[in-house]
Amino acid sequence: MESVTAAISWLNGIVWGWPMLVLILGTGLFLSVGLKFMPVRKIGSGFKLLASGRSGTGSGEITPFNALMTSLSATVGTGNIAGVATAIALGGPGALFWMWCTALVGMATKYAEAVCAVNFREKDEKGNYCGGPMYYIKNGLGQHWQPLAVLFAIFGTLAGFGIGNTVQANSVADALETSFNLDPKITGGVLMALVAVVILGGVKRIADVAGKLVPFMAAGYLLCGLLIIVMNLEELPAVIALVVKSAFTPVAAQGGFAGAAVWAAIRFGVARGIFSNEAGLGSAPIAHAAAQTDSPVRQGTIAMLGTFIDTIILCSITGFVILLTGVWSSGESGAGLSTLAFSSAIGGGEYIVSVGLALFAFTTVLGWSYYGERCVVFLIGARAILPFRILWIIALPFGASAELDFIWLVADTLNALMAIPNLIALLLLSPVVFALTKEYWQQKAIS
Repeated sequence: MESVTAAISWLNGIVWGWPMLVLILGTGLFLSVGLKFMPVRKIGSGFKLLASGRSGTGSGEITPFNALMTSLSATVGTGNIAGVATAIALGGPGALFWMWCTALVGMATKYAEAVCAVNFREKDEKGNYCGGPMYYIKNGLGQHWQPLAVLFAIFGTLAGFGIGNTVQANSVADALETSFNLDPKITGGVLMALVAVVILGGVKRIADVAGKLVPFMAAGYLLCGLLIIVMNLEELPAVIALVVKSAFTPVAAQGGFAGAAVWAAIRFGVARGIFSNEAGLGSAPIAHAAAQTDSPVRQGTIAMLGTFIDTIILCSITGFVILLTGVWSSGESGAGLSTLAFSSAIGGGEYIVSVGLALFAFTTVLGWSYYGERCVVFLIGARAILPFRILWIIALPFGASAELDFIWLVADTLNALMAIPNLIALLLLSPVVFALTKEYWQQKAIS
């Protein structure tokens, strides 16, 4: 077993090493330039479309708003609380700057993913819409690229049971046991029941729950974080200056912080940024393919907001709270660092982090259940939907009470492997994305 773990650790170091980070950032930058930085320029238009997207305007299963909430349900999770803290603990304050950079180019990637997902989607034998990297590889690139689509679906299915299921259940159980002394077995049982009620109803029920729960939990976490920022508002300019300075100069050791080179800030900032918003991994377009829309570009413009909301807004809140409270150099890391930051600023802050982590992880389980289901449908067909959902539900209690270091390692590796076929497809299909975008905005200008 040790040799297997060592081999996977070696592979993980490669797939999450600098070549992958360059590939993800490079693809995002290439798409940004090809789109003439439209995703950044059209953020306002994206929010306008989102506000009007509570009712669909074309064929599909869920509203454009709920499609974004479903994708956010999977991306807003431990990365926003533990991931940001880990990046700062290992890379210093400058890691937050590189998370922002990752998000800005990642918006173009997320936009292109959704455009391709809607443009090349199809229906399964039950009449449900299917889309995502496996479908835009098959329908956009042709049969010669089919093995790439199959690889993505396999990686997505297996990674889902780790990143999107057992690991999240473990995070919920750990958070509730730490703050409320709740037995992980009880948490696992309750979580299994709640998830079953939702996912057995299919994507429409998942989307309905996400459409209500995601805005509520994001707003609650945002307000608590903003309260702490306002309490320390006079220190905010100095913290922003520290973030920018640390992004380009080494940070010396201080307190429990071991010090960090510029490369560490870039590496951990980019890696945790990608882990948080999943731009380039190919998961979010699976949800956007089910949107009720007749325009790939319109849905893509809504989809890119997921990266903005997840990283530029929510991750920044966590990062600023950690830096403003001064605990970033304490030697703590992960969720423990975020908990320390919130609890040192306001009474009961540790409960905010625990409840936030539990809710974020719960919605991640819901979102990833749909991603995994669509991957299985691509591989086997619609007959696999019910068995997959049952297996997904059964896995949750195991995740809540098990030691998951090995599963986390495997899932994290598979998560990165998902990006490779997806990024290849996006680069090859970029002319389609550019053409559809140009046509849409020219028509908008004329009308």
